[in-house]
Amino acid sequence: MAAGAAAGAWMLVLSLWGAVVGDRNITARIGKPLVLNCRGAPKKPPQQLEWKLNTGRTEAWKVLSPEGDSWDSVARVLPNGSLLLPAVGIQDEGTFRCQATSRNGKEMRSAYQVRVYQIPGKPEIVSPASELVPGVPNKVGTCVSEGGYPAGTLNWHSDGKLLIPDGKGVSVLEETTRHPQTGLFTLQSALMVTPAWGGAPHLTFSCSFSPGLPRRRALHTASIQLRVWEPVPPEVRVMIQPEGGKLVRGGTVTLTCETPAQSSLQIHWIKDGIPLHLAPSPVLLLSDVEFDDEGSYSCVATYPSHGPQESPAVRVVIGSVEGQGLGTVALALGILGGLGVAALLIGAIMWRRQRPRREERILPNPPPQEGPRKPGGGGGARRAESVRGARGS
Repeated sequence: MAAGAAAGAWMLVLSLWGAVVGDRNITARIGKPLVLNCRGAPKKPPQQLEWKLNTGRTEAWKVLSPEGDSWDSVARVLPNGSLLLPAVGIQDEGTFRCQATSRNGKEMRSAYQVRVYQIPGKPEIVSPASELVPGVPNKVGTCVSEGGYPAGTLNWHSDGKLLIPDGKGVSVLEETTRHPQTGLFTLQSALMVTPAWGGAPHLTFSCSFSPGLPRRRALHTASIQLRVWEPVPPEVRVMIQPEGGKLVRGGTVTLTCETPAQSSLQIHWIKDGIPLHLAPSPVLLLSDVEFDDEGSYSCVATYPSHGPQESPAVRVVIGSVEGQGLGTVALALGILGGLGVAALLIGAIMWRRQRPRREERILPNPPPQEGPRKPGGGGGARRAESVRGARGS
């Protein structure tokens, strides 16, 4: 009677605080009692049954029976043949088998695979940022979960949507540590984001812990809202092609509105101070232009945090084909005239350089130098001879 009363008391305690199970895959919370049933075992002695355990506490199979002693405070066989683990721990994970013979000699087997778990405290975001800057990586904060088993995972959310790290705009740095005595895990996850220019002025973030076991709900942190501080954006400007904006009727001109983030801004176009009723686009293409298309064009980019910003206007000028032809002829004549003048100047310079050399070549040789004549010289004698000859005749 005393043994039956003790067994009844144990069963009552276990029904209130523990788990009485009969499935093959078992999950039990760390520190709580666990009872494994041995199917086919007689409810009262005498009993023919045997439990075998292979867990983190054993190097080989551990055998327990009703007649044997209890295994310290780890496990014991109850009078009804069930196996009791008063306070299950991480080292109790493993395989449990029971072999029993019923009153009529039928042999029954039971096998269980036991896993344990520990739900950590609610995760929290530590060292959150005060604000974010677009275009550069920003650390949002670090999500911390302590005291869980198995390790589980941490996930970040933005505006209620799961953030998936892509290595570009979203990245996560994770760290997992384990307590040397308890074996429980501590998870840390640091989130880095790069907000886009012209995006939402505020972003909301939260973190959640998902246990490593099925049918366990995730734990969520409180949300934090961060302001996206966007400095005064660079000046919006319009690029025109062809350059100068001068073209003839029937031509094509392309206007491009240059902004720091074209994909996230609403861009509209204005002509001569009047908005054009066109779909928002950073590019305005004018084809088969006529004189009506001539005018001043500008674009307006609307920033969520700074409002609209208009670019300086550019001028589109439409000319005629005849005017363009005359201008081309005048340009060609001007070029030819310039080339002619240059040729004349070069010729004159070359002629001046070659003239002194020519004068040196045509200069005659000077006459030979004669000595001084003596008075009454040879000339007087010749004149005397000629006189004597005349007289003789």
